[in-house]
Amino acid sequence: MTVTEQCWDETVDFLIVGSGGGGMSAGITAADLGLDTLIIEKGKKFGGSTAISGGGIWIPNAPTLIRRDAGDDPKAIRRYLRTLTEGKVPAARIDAYVDAGPKLMQLLDRSPHMKLYWVKGYSDYHPESDGGSALGRTIECLPFDTRKLKEDEQFQRPNSMKGPLGLWVTSKDYHDLAMVKRTWRGRRASMVAAWRVGSNLIRRRHMSTGGRALAARLRMTLKDAGVPLWLKTSMTELVTDERGSVIGLVADRDGMTVRIRARRGVLLATGGFDHNQQMRDEYLPEHGRANISAGARENTGDGIRAGRELGAAVDLMDDAWWMPSVFHPMGAVIPLVSERCIPPSIIVNSRGRRFTNESSPYVNFVHDQLEGGHVPAWFVMDSKAKNRYPFAQVLPNMPFPQGFYDSGVVHKADTLPELAAAIGVPADALVATVDRFNGFARSGKDEDFGRGDSAYDRYYGDPTMVNPNLDEIVKGPFYAIRCEAGDLGTKGGLVCDENSRVLRDDGSAIDGLYATGNTTASVMGNEYAGAGATIGPSMVFGYLAARDAAERAFPLRENAEAAPNSGC
Repeated sequence: MTVTEQCWDETVDFLIVGSGGGGMSAGITAADLGLDTLIIEKGKKFGGSTAISGGGIWIPNAPTLIRRDAGDDPKAIRRYLRTLTEGKVPAARIDAYVDAGPKLMQLLDRSPHMKLYWVKGYSDYHPESDGGSALGRTIECLPFDTRKLKEDEQFQRPNSMKGPLGLWVTSKDYHDLAMVKRTWRGRRASMVAAWRVGSNLIRRRHMSTGGRALAARLRMTLKDAGVPLWLKTSMTELVTDERGSVIGLVADRDGMTVRIRARRGVLLATGGFDHNQQMRDEYLPEHGRANISAGARENTGDGIRAGRELGAAVDLMDDAWWMPSVFHPMGAVIPLVSERCIPPSIIVNSRGRRFTNESSPYVNFVHDQLEGGHVPAWFVMDSKAKNRYPFAQVLPNMPFPQGFYDSGVVHKADTLPELAAAIGVPADALVATVDRFNGFARSGKDEDFGRGDSAYDRYYGDPTMVNPNLDEIVKGPFYAIRCEAGDLGTKGGLVCDENSRVLRDDGSAIDGLYATGNTTASVMGNEYAGAGATIGPSMVFGYLAARDAAERAFPLRENAEAAPNSGC
């Protein structure tokens, strides 16, 4: 819609669409720079995919890391990212991310609500690459009592990090708890967990961790900055002037049409097209089109489609933040992260053969899965593994719910040939694959795929083993769990420059239009630098968008200045 057809119900300097980590970081930045800012959110809860994520933030040289003497030479970070992205991402975008990340975190560090810690030992996903780190650069929010949100607590998006009876665990806690049957550290973690349950029952706290804690802490900081956040407000179209500059948008706010003027620009932070089946069918590879996404349900490509209508370029649309997953019979998507490091286990294709390093970073695992058409794959383990390690939210020694068996997600058999028959793979191939793997387990070296060679592989492995990722599969009964090519969200979208300005196919910028997060073509290219390499860039490029908007003034024609509430 052009401005000559438009008048305004609201006018602000900077308008943000989406309340995930990128949108809220941009709002905090814009307010700090003196911009009158508004965030609108399509859902009835705030936080987007950030809130339902693990909540890691991959921003090297953040103050949290510097205080722990874990800073890096920016040149090393650039080498690492350029190696991973293989020239597919402009150097200016990588440089902006590396340089601006610490500045954003310094801004957030001023807030009394933003308390973070270093997840030391959670390796970068490719620590062996030039510039990679085996100790990792991921930071995470400290647990947060959501009662402090007061009236906004009811509007916080839930996630799966909260356990029964108010039990809360951080990603570090989970790393230790996964070894409750194997290490003293795991046993200590279980005692701490029991204490937390009792403490919460007495103190009546509402503790959150991971992405939920991050979203809550950002929301508190946003409230301190005086930035309003409208829920149940969906963008329906962008508004441009006669020059093609974006000057506002039309939205549906709880069933009412609202026209919002944005003097300095609009930031699209609306997520990817995770739950838009038409776009999945159009863009994603054949075996990745099924909607097995853990992204926020509101992510239907709104920002990408709005940008395309104005001539924006797109890239990486055939890729996603892939995650091998179990599809719960009740409809939930359960990511398989630590599970793929269980030593007495393998993942096989329909021919009963392994096809990659099971413990590799999840994006790389699913890339190999999709390339070979190994969908579904089958996670095979013995009863020793079942009794020692948690799997898909089922605790060690606990049975899989009957619904898993009834739906065909889980199969159980006394022998490997019987298990092969149950899942429809050749019995001789499965037995041979397990025999070969068991030989690797005895030697401590996976000669086929190098499982356990990387510090990343070993992070969730069993430290009591010679190779934390290898152990013999010998003790029946045996289990096979259907392993899908799921995702955490799509990673293709609008092409942006180093200031988050949306670009056309010819490389020119669409004045007044910015984008960040999964609405954009990822600065990570087809790769994944480390835990939080989705949220980190979303926050940083939201910060850069706000800074650019504060420094720019977009010329508008006289009739674009219609007063709010003019009745037209």
